[in-house]
Amino acid sequence: MQPDGPYRYTHLLGGSPVGKAWAAVDGQGRFVTVAVLDATVAATAGWREAFAAITNNLAQTGGMPFVYADFSAAAPWVAYPAEAGPGAERLFRALGVEYQPVPATPPNLSGLPQPVSGAPQSVSSPPDPVSGAPQPTSGSPQPVSGSPQPGLDRPQPILGAFGPVSGTSQPVSGAPGPVSGAPASPGFGTPFDDTPQHDPFTAPVRRIQPSAPPKRQTGLWAAIAALLLVAAIGGGAGVWAISASGPEAPPVPAPTASPLAPGLKPWAVAPPRSDEERALATAAPSIVFLEAIVTGYVRGKQRNELLHPDPFTFSRRCTGVVVNHDGHVVTNAQCVQPTPDILVEHALGELAKVQVANGDVKTADVDNYVRTRMATTVFTGSEPGTEPEASLYGQLNVATGDLTSGAAISGSVVRALTLEEGNLALVKLDQGNLPAVEVNASATIAAGTALHALGYATADTDYRSATYSVESKQVQVTEVDLESSTYRISDDVGVSSRGGIVVDPQGQVVGILDNDVLQPDRPNRLVVPVSRVNGLLSAAGVGNTLGGPDQLYREGLDAYFDGEDSRAAARFAEVAAESPTNALAEAYREAAVAAGGDEPSRPGWAVPLLIAAGVALIGGVAALVWLRLRQNTR
Repeated sequence: MQPDGPYRYTHLLGGSPVGKAWAAVDGQGRFVTVAVLDATVAATAGWREAFAAITNNLAQTGGMPFVYADFSAAAPWVAYPAEAGPGAERLFRALGVEYQPVPATPPNLSGLPQPVSGAPQSVSSPPDPVSGAPQPTSGSPQPVSGSPQPGLDRPQPILGAFGPVSGTSQPVSGAPGPVSGAPASPGFGTPFDDTPQHDPFTAPVRRIQPSAPPKRQTGLWAAIAALLLVAAIGGGAGVWAISASGPEAPPVPAPTASPLAPGLKPWAVAPPRSDEERALATAAPSIVFLEAIVTGYVRGKQRNELLHPDPFTFSRRCTGVVVNHDGHVVTNAQCVQPTPDILVEHALGELAKVQVANGDVKTADVDNYVRTRMATTVFTGSEPGTEPEASLYGQLNVATGDLTSGAAISGSVVRALTLEEGNLALVKLDQGNLPAVEVNASATIAAGTALHALGYATADTDYRSATYSVESKQVQVTEVDLESSTYRISDDVGVSSRGGIVVDPQGQVVGILDNDVLQPDRPNRLVVPVSRVNGLLSAAGVGNTLGGPDQLYREGLDAYFDGEDSRAAARFAEVAAESPTNALAEAYREAAVAAGGDEPSRPGWAVPLLIAAGVALIGGVAALVWLRLRQNTR
């Protein structure tokens, strides 16, 4: 069974004779690895204290800070951040016990821990207190079968590959003796030899012989050729290895401010690594919070007289979705480009509030005040006959109301459709390289079809500075209008979800949310079909196009949900570096690392091989130059 604690444990990472390592998610959706000491071992005298001491020692001197721990629990535990790597594994190895990681298999979604291979050894006595930083162990750690032994005062022999290595060398016996038979120099007492001596000057041959031609340096030329061949083959192999393994995962840039929080955390609202989580993770980065701000004056329609000397400003907030990575967004038209009658209704509502404050209108008469003046009032710019001043801003991930700088991206309406045409608008934000979504133009919608609705919502009561995040709900199609192809769904995400999306099980858009005016509270349960979306994009000359980071992000999701955590971590790291607005890429990179994945770079032997090839090339060229110079000096 899974251990107790303030975490949601997703799957087992490995085990040891004294405890286990788990992957988990905290209450804020952050990924951690947790080392848990078995309760039976913790009850044995000395092990709980050793567990705590090793943890604190590694945090202070071993570069392994932990995020939280409970050493007084029945089964003591300590949690390490996912980005710190396999912290739980390193802790068990520092305790000097055997650690066995769980084989790389698809994650266990049932919530039950997987068995650890190998029978754990019993702990018969406590370890000695830790007095310093833990020493590294040579080779694989051995199982704990008894009390840990204190360190010896004398140095231990160093083991070689096949046995102990002697510390002394044997002297070479004997010294070389003199060479026998050496010719002796003539000296006193040597017999006189009267044999006639040969006179070389009387020889009939030439006394000065011409020197022989220099020998051909075939061996040197062969060595130079070999060096150059090694350089060519080694360099080519190194370059091929680096290119074949893909580029080294780029480092995620250090944030200059607090990191972006994802607008939606799919793993928190769906079963981990399920098809539902995958669909939400695919679509969520493309959801945009939109706020249209309008400022103008209330005037009488007949004489253009001001009904209030000061301008009124009000905003309309809704949801949109990025359909092209260059910053094109599809949303609700009435939200970002309200019609004149909607502007007048808002303006009269603001004027009625002023009249109530002045005591000229009663609160109960506000609705009647607005309704009776709609036909005789206009909302204009600073001059009669001009349009009110309007601005539009978009935010990704977690959004804040009334924000016009920083994370807020300015934009403008490119094209809008009337209510009869579909009540859609195409907005262009003044920033590119945004995460885009795919539109499923061939989707078949029928009553009973299961879908997901996504849009922005808030629980804050202070409208002006409210915080908005993306919410999702499982919905079903309740009815389909055969004439217009619009359809209704079973649930509403929230007031600000208008312009949000409905997605299929693959995370592709199959409709845009709108008000259902046939219902008293006008919920956002009416869905405009993707055929209207495609018509709007076609009329504006804009395609539904993903960017390079979008393709990499989907490759990372494929790897992550297939259990290939190392490949997923590398892809998500690239996306986080190339498209910083996709906050889910960094979140899933942390999840992949927490699940045991590393961010692979180039093969370890590739760079040394390239260096060796370079040395061989330099040596070959130097030998060639030396040989040429030698020949020229003869």
